[in-house]
Amino acid sequence: MPDAVTMDKIVSLSRRRGFVFPSSEIYGGMGSTFDYGHYGVLMKNNIRERWFEAMVRNRDDIVAIDSAIILHPKVWEASGHVAGFTDPLIDCRTCKLRFRADKLEDSQCGLKPSKHPGETPECDLTEPRRFNLMFETTVGALQEEGSRAYLRPETAQGIFINFKNVLQIARRKPPFGIAQIGKSFRNEITPGNFLFRVREFEQMEMEFFVPPDEAEKWYRYWIDERLNWYRRYGLRDSKLRVREHGPEERSHYSQGTSDIEYEYPIGWGELEGIANRGDFDLTQHAEYSTTKLEYVGQDGERYVPYVIEPAVSIERIMVALLIDAYDEEVVGERERTVLRLHPKMAPVTAAILPLIGKSDDMVAKARSLYEDLRRRHSVEYDDSGAIGRRYRRQDEIGTPWAFTVDEQTLADDTVTVRDRDSLAQERIPIAGVGDWLENALERDWKSPKAN
Repeated sequence: MPDAVTMDKIVSLSRRRGFVFPSSEIYGGMGSTFDYGHYGVLMKNNIRERWFEAMVRNRDDIVAIDSAIILHPKVWEASGHVAGFTDPLIDCRTCKLRFRADKLEDSQCGLKPSKHPGETPECDLTEPRRFNLMFETTVGALQEEGSRAYLRPETAQGIFINFKNVLQIARRKPPFGIAQIGKSFRNEITPGNFLFRVREFEQMEMEFFVPPDEAEKWYRYWIDERLNWYRRYGLRDSKLRVREHGPEERSHYSQGTSDIEYEYPIGWGELEGIANRGDFDLTQHAEYSTTKLEYVGQDGERYVPYVIEPAVSIERIMVALLIDAYDEEVVGERERTVLRLHPKMAPVTAAILPLIGKSDDMVAKARSLYEDLRRRHSVEYDDSGAIGRRYRRQDEIGTPWAFTVDEQTLADDTVTVRDRDSLAQERIPIAGVGDWLENALERDWKSPKAN
């Protein structure tokens, strides 16, 4: 059947199955802020773990850091965020809404949603003005000029200001990287499209420091490496592309920038950015702090490294995975909604189900299996309702496998394994379920959806 995914369907499923809720909902909500339910937390943990595994644990040339959210204000002066981290803002005096002047074609008129701002006679738009996207706060008891600080709009600067510490303590030399996962905050003028553009998000960034003459090679390397990561975890090739920024799009210091884009229901949009930032960041922080930030080799070699930066938010990945996995089909004359998530991204790896929830013997066997598996895997026990309804619940949260304890289990200690994607079933010994699951998780996986 044709691709039936819409953003509304993803939002509905996320709400219905407890992935994501609007934040502060009992008070009427707060625009583009979200809270994560149980399955959303589990899925975010998996995304975070897979990224950290690929970027740090499985490599010898990248180390981790966790920097503060509130940094010295001069950090943001040196980085250019105080002066230049702005969007052009337009107000409508009629509907009282605010819009990005460069994104009016993506915005809806406050009075006539089918129109764009400025397209109706009622629209009364102001002239564009620059609006800084950083959230401002104060440090200390008094709100005075010297106490002004900012919530970080990106995690990268916390890496750059620790370059010297890591270089000395971690005993690394270029090429090497520093990776960080953490919250960032941007006071977006027009956030929206569910998790695609929010004011509070969790970034995963890595700054890879290289000799200047190797920057182009490593820039291309990280584009390929990150693209292959998405393929490995199930995103379809037809929904992925790499778009190189033209000179007019790039930051003034950028030596090259590319976006890995995904085809969301709202169109092609940035999933992850990879940039060759040159030596701008280390040079700026060295100037503003009067601290030398350079690599000095044992042979006297001395240079300021160039930086290659892959940067992405967990939210963008999560939305892409949910969209790519979402499927609807008719099985046995009944419609089934299923999330065909990669097994290592699914919030629940396996469900343990007694066929008859009121059977003490089946429940005892199922609970024993559940208690054994939960020590190593994210598994869920469910004995509520008809077995078909329980299968459907697990399908909607993307659980790859279900192990069902039934009458035959009581006779020969075997259980039924049901596969989420193919619906195929097989019987295996209950004592071998743990090994079966370990092996299944290591198998190559590709989305069964048409590419």
